[in-house]
Amino acid sequence: MGFTITQGLMLVLLIASTMAVSIARPFENSIKTPTPMKFIVGDSYHWNYGFNYTEWATKHGPFILNDTLVFKYDPTPKTIPHSVYLLPNQESFIKCDLKNAKMQGNTKQGAGNGFEFVLKESQPHYFACGEHDGIHCLNGTMKFSVTPIDPSHN
Repeated sequence: MGFTITQGLMLVLLIASTMAVSIARPFENSIKTPTPMKFIVGDSYHWNYGFNYTEWATKHGPFILNDTLVFKYDPTPKTIPHSVYLLPNQESFIKCDLKNAKMQGNTKQGAGNGFEFVLKESQPHYFACGEHDGIHCLNGTMKFSVTPIDPSHN
């Protein structure tokens, strides 16, 4: 009992498709370098009192080099003003010690499209609201940290 022409053609097709998949697989499985993205801090809640930004950062991470964080907040006198500070280290972040922090966005810069902060260094970045002597930071919600990874060093 030999192969029929149909069975022979099916075998040839099976071998050809298996070879095509085995040749293509290295390209399919190769690690694709992610491209930087823009993230609105707090999503639709934006940068406001009473939102857990540490949880937000955990949900959206990991962040990569050149990702952009967009801080939006309402600068009108009717709302509680906010600002954005970059704290120098983990200890100052934990204590909400703003002495050596650098303002990244004042109370007016969050209007409209907000302002952008590009993660240019692969090191921890500690962000906090500095208004009201750091009360917004101290309550534990208006602060977060991210450490962007360099996708080219996987």
